[in-house]
Amino acid sequence: MVLPFRFGVNLTVPGSRAAWIEKCRRAEELGYDVIGVPDHLNLPAPFPALMLAASVTERPRLNTFVLNTPFYNPVLLARDVAGLDQLTDGRVELGLGAGYVQAEFDAAGIPFPSAGERVRHLEHTIGTLRELFTNPEYQPAPAQPGGPPLLIAGWGERVLRLAAERADIIAFTGGHAADSGHISLADSATTAKKTDYVRELLGARGDRVELNLLIQAVVEPEDRDAALERLTTHLPFGLADDPADIPTLLIGRLDEMAAALQQRRDRFGFNYFSVLEHNMERFAPLIPLLRGE
Repeated sequence: MVLPFRFGVNLTVPGSRAAWIEKCRRAEELGYDVIGVPDHLNLPAPFPALMLAASVTERPRLNTFVLNTPFYNPVLLARDVAGLDQLTDGRVELGLGAGYVQAEFDAAGIPFPSAGERVRHLEHTIGTLRELFTNPEYQPAPAQPGGPPLLIAGWGERVLRLAAERADIIAFTGGHAADSGHISLADSATTAKKTDYVRELLGARGDRVELNLLIQAVVEPEDRDAALERLTTHLPFGLADDPADIPTLLIGRLDEMAAALQQRRDRFGFNYFSVLEHNMERFAPLIPLLRGE
């Protein structure tokens, strides 16, 4: 079964209330299905930012894309998630990740756990949230029965295995993320190994679980060389001259980019694509093309 396309934008730039309202409304106007807010220091705080987004838009879903789960006590997090879902009439998608940037833990005065410990905390958090949200006595009660749909983001096998077991949406980071925060983007062959691994684990759930990919760059042909130069440190060895083989990059004319996204759905199963704020306007013309509008 081929799931329909969905499109999200992750808003990352802090600013005034007026500026935030303007860009949330613009995202809705451009046709984005989801407004996401990541969870990094020096970026907008996810919960208040999404609450304001909900109050000034009508249609887009609202996603924490994704929470740095080791920062949170699961019981306290449940209250914030359920409260946001309740007050937005059930528009929330809960995105969770294991966390990976050691400098952010250091800045917050929180010990940086091992990768295994971070994944175990993520698993414990998911279990706690599910237990609380399925309790009919729990307050504040989320508007969506059982709580918001769960998105789990990752690239390593332990997180992807957990996502295949528990998530409604699996978000692939598109490359290896080092503790320093540096991401090395993966080529198509590596991406196929990851998505094949997940789809095998999903089994009968495969036709119900969405696969998401965060697009890192949307580049028009005339900007190709400059963009590749900026991305050099993130590119796999030998692929600087063949960026079409990197699924997280979109380079070309509008029709070429639309065809590339269609191919990524057909080959890897990605139906839900997200972009970063600085690519919001550039990516938007692809939305009606891929929806056949």
